[in-house]
Amino acid sequence: MTSENGPLVYLALGGAGEIGMNCYLYGLGVARDRRWIMVDCGIGFGDMETAPGVELVLPDLDFLEGERDRLEAIVLTHAHEDHVGAIPHLWDRLGNPPIFARPFTAEVVRRKFDENGLGEAPLRICAPHDRVRVGGGFSVEFLPITHSIPEASSLAIRTPVGTVVHTGDFKLDPEPLLGPPADLAPFRALGQEGVLALACDSTNVFLPGRSGSEMELVANLERVIAAAPRAVAATTFASNVSRLRTLAQAAVNTGRSVVVAGRAMRRMIEVAVETGVLTDFPTVTPEDRIDDIPADNLFYLVTGSQGEGRAALARIAAGQHPTVKLREGDTVLFSSKTIPGNESGIYRLYNRFSEQGVRVIDADQERIHVSGHARQEDLRVIYELVKPKVAVPMHGEHRHLVEHARLAREWGAGMSVVAPNGTLVRLDGNDPGIEEHVETGRVYLDGSVRVGALDGVIRERLKLAREGAVFVALVVDEVGELLADPQVKCLGAPEDDEAWKAPLDEMIATAVDDAIEGASPKQKRTEAAIEELATRAARRVTSKFWGKRAVVTVLVTRLEEE
Repeated sequence: MTSENGPLVYLALGGAGEIGMNCYLYGLGVARDRRWIMVDCGIGFGDMETAPGVELVLPDLDFLEGERDRLEAIVLTHAHEDHVGAIPHLWDRLGNPPIFARPFTAEVVRRKFDENGLGEAPLRICAPHDRVRVGGGFSVEFLPITHSIPEASSLAIRTPVGTVVHTGDFKLDPEPLLGPPADLAPFRALGQEGVLALACDSTNVFLPGRSGSEMELVANLERVIAAAPRAVAATTFASNVSRLRTLAQAAVNTGRSVVVAGRAMRRMIEVAVETGVLTDFPTVTPEDRIDDIPADNLFYLVTGSQGEGRAALARIAAGQHPTVKLREGDTVLFSSKTIPGNESGIYRLYNRFSEQGVRVIDADQERIHVSGHARQEDLRVIYELVKPKVAVPMHGEHRHLVEHARLAREWGAGMSVVAPNGTLVRLDGNDPGIEEHVETGRVYLDGSVRVGALDGVIRERLKLAREGAVFVALVVDEVGELLADPQVKCLGAPEDDEAWKAPLDEMIATAVDDAIEGASPKQKRTEAAIEELATRAARRVTSKFWGKRAVVTVLVTRLEEE
């Protein structure tokens, strides 16, 4: 379906084929002068197995480099990090477009701009149900929806070609405790108006039934906290303000003082209060008052539900937190879902607390968490209301997208398209399909530096982690003869073994010495040639005796006569 503005297309740069790092583009017009809007721009999280030392993963925006002059706006569905966290790190590549968001989300983004020294954020505050023009051919209506963060919104994106409903993350909670319940009337009205495409959350597509309500947790949390003999610490996503209030109120109802430990959690509570989302959070006790309160009257809200190494909970487990200490008989509640890939870090925390006599209770043991994402019955309701011609599953691993596409047709969608990251889809009610594939991927935030996935840094680091490293320092004269014994340093390698005739560094030094002494003058003519000789000799030793091909670095210093 086309108009005078050309076709309407969809392209995910993150979030389709994975959980997290959500970044979606909608384009209107022919390729040479297509106008774009971006929906969300979030981060993913690194893990030690695939990206050691990397904490944040960003979407690769190379595709936008040649398009950013035609990027009309960024529209944000909600303030979770996997939807807004990449904006300050990629802002220099986005061309300064206006950012449209509801007040809570806007305040979170404004603070990110301040913290990163980016100046004033070009924010446009939007009210629910207002239709705002966001560029040539696009208007957006923010549809309030329930999720695990305040002011989450689905989007009705209207164009001359047709309307797209972009659900964002959602569930249908009749009693969310914070904010209004899910309102289905706008979705019903859109279905009657006519919807070209539905881009829909796939996170829980394999789970039957309905997602639980926040209200269902209240009694269980009070019971579990009341039964704990000593101090209780609870962790959840810092942005789940409703859950923070539920936990804090349950603690107060059982006679405990609430202490908040974790900057991200304090910041989210502050934003919710400042924007009027949160008006009745229980009184928080300052951390410096902890010693005045008996253990059985203490309740801590702490960050670190995903095992993050620098979060409060990990520092508490390691005995390194400046104020919060947990001891034998205390309890830790994990009121959260484990994000795929974070299991090993979380289980390390479980075991570390267990070794200290601290009891861990998670959602597998007690009903102390409900997901913020729609399950099959919630999804079916949305499809029956919206009646899209085309279903475009998003926010899920590839298997989620495929299953969602299959079920979408059962739920009434005329057609469905599986479109993982980099797949540019023509949204046409008669003939939707894949137009092309664009290069996309991920960028690692390594400290404060952006590192491309293919530029070798992470690959080398993985090799270092698997194989260890050997450093060889050589001093030679003008013809390449050694002026001193080779100096060898091995990192991440065993020093000795009963089957070896000498320590590993000594065997490497001997092999390097022999290789250089036995080489012809021609073979030692340049530093590069000497490096190659030494590298091969060192690797032969590590391969033969250690069974690994270590990363070898050779430093050659040539001293010439004056």
